[in-house]
Amino acid sequence: MFYNAKEDDLKISTGNVHYITFGKGNRPLVMIPGLRLSNIEGGSKPVAWFYRMFAKDYKVYMFDRKDNIKDSVTIHDLAVDTAEAMKALGIKDAYIFGASQGGSIAQDLAIHHPELVKKMVLGVTLSRPNPTVEKSINLWVDMAKNKGLSAVAEDYTYRGFSESYLKKNKMFIPLSLKTQKFMDKDRFITLAKAVLTVDTYDRLDEIKCPVLVLAGGQDKIASRAASIEIAEKLGCDYYIYEELGHEAYSESGDFNRRIYEFFKKEIVNQPGDGVSGPLRSRQV
Repeated sequence: MFYNAKEDDLKISTGNVHYITFGKGNRPLVMIPGLRLSNIEGGSKPVAWFYRMFAKDYKVYMFDRKDNIKDSVTIHDLAVDTAEAMKALGIKDAYIFGASQGGSIAQDLAIHHPELVKKMVLGVTLSRPNPTVEKSINLWVDMAKNKGLSAVAEDYTYRGFSESYLKKNKMFIPLSLKTQKFMDKDRFITLAKAVLTVDTYDRLDEIKCPVLVLAGGQDKIASRAASIEIAEKLGCDYYIYEELGHEAYSESGDFNRRIYEFFKKEIVNQPGDGVSGPLRSRQV
């Protein structure tokens, strides 16, 4: 039941990492989540259900950020933690999916630890700060300090989801916001500030594994352009959900399918040399 979903804690050199596993396959798939308002603890069953199409072919791992995050933590620091956790579990040559902040961490991981990454999908993410993400993060940090995480959750909902989703669910959103659980406020603020430390753009050409970039055309958090510039720098294929925003990965009916099909493709050449085909935008 629930695809062998389990949770455990892992000791690395600088602290404790909570992680989720599920699936029966032999191929390692590491999912790096984005900036969250709550920790992943207790979420193994919902995570396994949402990503159930990977359960047969992959052993899936989702790592949370470590417990004792320092105030000045950077994207690079978070990638170092992820690499250490992977090595501690004997994971290498893995398929990687990183969304939002997790996508920034995945880029850093692929640059500094190429032996850990076989193929990679980057969703609604960025490789360097831009005015759109700076506006969102600075607003959320201020909200968290002065109004609490419930205010951040409300702003994220209306900033992250598409207009059609908000219209369809307008009766349920207030209840959902009232029942949401949150992590420690200071932890969120620290991790939110880390978003603005991403600095991988100038080193993207060091990534040698095949990459697919997925983006939301109406992304009001990371921005549409942030995903496109990653794909252009890498020379890899990308797909834009033109009518969706930052939550394209949860709203789209085929986001997971695109990841699954990309990972299943046989690796023949390097990115930009026939793996993903010529650079192009396929729009919904």
